[in-house]
Amino acid sequence: MPETAAILAWTLQQEIPTPDDVQQLLVEGEQPVASFKTFRDSATFTTKRLIVRDAQGITGKKVEIHSLPYSSIYMWSSENAGGMLDRDAEVELWTKAGHVKVKLTKGADVRRIDSLLAWAVLSNH
Repeated sequence: MPETAAILAWTLQQEIPTPDDVQQLLVEGEQPVASFKTFRDSATFTTKRLIVRDAQGITGKKVEIHSLPYSSIYMWSSENAGGMLDRDAEVELWTKAGHVKVKLTKGADVRRIDSLLAWAVLSNH
């Protein structure tokens, strides 16, 4: 039976301009498409992958970077907020590496994320 517990969990907040330091992570021909604020850093959809930067420690100088190529995503699901009391939405990704859970706060549009994933996974880049 496949593992269903998430190996990673990220929370995306509102859409932001692409952070300047993301440019140094890109390969030739790769372009940023959309970025979102996370709890302590950012997540950026590019033309090739999802880059999640996670500042760590008290000062935030230590940074962990997750790079998820779109080619590794087998399936995803999205769940929108159900009503006034249910303010958060969620996206789940099934990848070659395992299951990733992405929570979206009120400032992140679940349909925008769903559309970005569809464009990224289903398009030939």
